[in-house]
Formats: sequence, structure tokens, C-alpha cells
Amino acid sequence: MKRASLFGISITTVFYVLCACFGYAAFGNNAPANLLTSFGFYEPYWLVDFGNACVAFHLLGAYQVYSQPVFAFIEQWFSDKCPNSRFINDQCGVLIPFYGLYNINLFRLVWRTAFVVSTTSLAILFPFFNDVLGILGAMNFWPLTVYFPVEMYIAHSKIQSWTTRWIFLQTLSFVCFLVSLVAAIGSIEGVVESWKVRNATG
Repeated sequence: MKRASLFGISITTVFYVLCACFGYAAFGNNAPANLLTSFGFYEPYWLVDFGNACVAFHLLGAYQVYSQPVFAFIEQWFSDKCPNSRFINDQCGVLIPFYGLYNINLFRLVWRTAFVVSTTSLAILFPFFNDVLGILGAMNFWPLTVYFPVEMYIAHSKIQSWTTRWIFLQTLSFVCFLVSLVAAIGSIEGVVESWKVRNATG
């Protein structure tokens, strides 16, 4: 899991930094939220479709990685509250052609599907989705991706305060906090501007 997380977060970081840098280099402050379609680039259609498919594929993986703590918390909570429930705790076997017997937990299937459907529906219905998503991402990035893992690593490895390693890790955490703060400010400004445009046109 450690190698998978490192690989996934590294690729996601490179992807977002490249999109941000090239988008800003090409359009400055007028960079559109969707670089593939927001500035009139629709041909060749296959290239736009391929780009959108790559974005969807990337988001499917990222969504699964970042949703795992929520899934695990809810599943453990229900398992503790209802230890005798077969629906929550038992596995049932499903025969899959060319694979064999696959064990599946029905509660996990229903709960995770409902979560994905509800969050996707909310995202479709929510105005200013990109800006709100930016705020949520900025609020979650530093504590979940940097602060807690760094503090757990320091505690687990018993790193002494004010050593070179401790100073490096704390500096990394602080710089990432500043990045999250700036991203949150920019996203809030985006929501305010979108709200002004919506009120002016609506």
C-alpha cells in the first residue's frame, strides 16, 4: 500500500502541476477550469474524447484511494454496532467466468455504490463545482496527505525534536500548509466571482 500510495500521489501531483503550469503559461489568469473544452477546442473529436477518458480514468483511481478512509470507518462502525448481522459481516461467493470464486460483502457493495452515486449526483447538481471542489481539496490536502502522515512517521520512527530530519519534515509540512492556504483563498475567490456572475446573469 505504501508503494501504491507513493506512486499514485506522485503521478497525480505531476499531472496537476503540469496542467496548472501549462494552463497558466498559455492563458494567464484567464485559464479555464476545463482545459480540454473551455476555450473552443473541439476538434479532432477523438483527441478531446481521449483526453476526457484519461481524466475520468485518473479520477476513478484517485477517488478510490481518497475514499478508502471513509469506507473503512463506516464499515468498521457498522460491524462493531451489528456484530451478528450476516448482511454486514458475511461474505458470499460469486462465480466469475475465467476467474473462479470471488468473495463479496453485500453491505460493502451496497454502501460503497450508494456513496459513489450520491456524491456524483451532488457534484452534478452543485453550482460552482470546480471552485467548491478546490476549497474541499485545499482543506483536505494538508491534514490528510501531509500533516497526519508526517506526525505518525515522526512518532513511529521516534525522531527527536530539532534534529535535521525533524526540521526537514516540519518544514515540508509547513510549506504544504501554505500551499493549501493559498489554494483555499484562490478557490474562495473563485466562488465569490462565480456567485457575482450568476447573480448578474440570473
